[in-house]
Amino acid sequence: MLPRFATLLAFATVFTMMTSPAAAHPDKFRVYIGTYTGKNSKGIYRCELDVATGKLSQPELAAETANPTFLALHPTSKFLYAINEIGNFQGQKAGGVSAFAIDPATGELKLLNQQSSKGTGPCHIIVDKVGKNVLVANYGGGSATVLPIQADGQLGEATGFQQHKGQSIVKGRQEGPHAHSVNLDAANRFAFVADLGLDKVLVYQFDGVKGTITPHEPPALELAPGAGPRHFAFHPSGQHAFVINELDSTLTALAYDADKGTFTKRETVSTLPDAKPVQGNSTAEVVVHPSGKFVYGSNRGHNSIAVFAFDAKNGLTPTSHQGADIKTPRNFNVDPTGRWMLVGNQAGNSVIVFEIDQQTGALKPTGNKIELGAPVCIKFVALGK
Repeated sequence: MLPRFATLLAFATVFTMMTSPAAAHPDKFRVYIGTYTGKNSKGIYRCELDVATGKLSQPELAAETANPTFLALHPTSKFLYAINEIGNFQGQKAGGVSAFAIDPATGELKLLNQQSSKGTGPCHIIVDKVGKNVLVANYGGGSATVLPIQADGQLGEATGFQQHKGQSIVKGRQEGPHAHSVNLDAANRFAFVADLGLDKVLVYQFDGVKGTITPHEPPALELAPGAGPRHFAFHPSGQHAFVINELDSTLTALAYDADKGTFTKRETVSTLPDAKPVQGNSTAEVVVHPSGKFVYGSNRGHNSIAVFAFDAKNGLTPTSHQGADIKTPRNFNVDPTGRWMLVGNQAGNSVIVFEIDQQTGALKPTGNKIELGAPVCIKFVALGK
């Protein structure tokens, strides 16, 4: 368990970010977009979202780097961290993790340094609540890594590492572990790693001072065989969480005990209309609306965003699907004001904007769209009043 001071500092940091004038009443957000690099993309891009209109400016290259598919922002918004989804890092069979300094005026990114992810196929990254560590999930190797953040924003060599073991029932996808995301609770005490290959969300005690993760007791939440847990999101209350399951196209709602670091499964619902299977469908991302009233999940194959209403008493209620102009929605995000959803079309080579109905959570097409090669991850930085 972290010292009480560190826990309080984590809460203070999050509260300050949520209540600062820039965060509460922005006119614009800078949007950073991670991509798969290739013919139509060279790295991390930036653009601006106009909060009043939902329009995006044309994307500009913020930093050239290989396959920066997922991004994470430092709590101060001074630094950005990206995985490099590559097969070889400086002669090691591992991926990379890059640290960038953000130019506050232009949004350009300056490379500070890179470190090994210590596992193959890194696919997800976060920064802890107080900005002292980066945590990475390695899909190919089925592992989780912690790297310390130094005072100047650079990354140190890994201080924490956990190798997953085991398998599950889906041939070709679950012969071994595949860590697909890593998340932290609000108190910075516990780390949760959704492992698609094991059908588990592994729970670790996180020491932000030492930069380590150690197995908790119980060590994991077990999901249905063949579910394939992929991404994870907390409800703003901190009392509930959601896991989207890639292989069986479902969303699982959980109750969370913050003192014990344990979950209780509430229900599992389909992300598809009428719960009917769609050949080739797989889910990708789960996002909770800032109000906590709505939960969203992306379907690749069905090519849609599934919309659910949520309340503590009744749980999840499927309400609608939106598929207009959506093609392989790998990742999407809701801006901090809760007005707009940006969907990254990995196969469609575009980012599109939907307006969110504040009463129902339904998504309304706006026609606002930018062209960008293989977008994956979308992050927001407030630009002030």
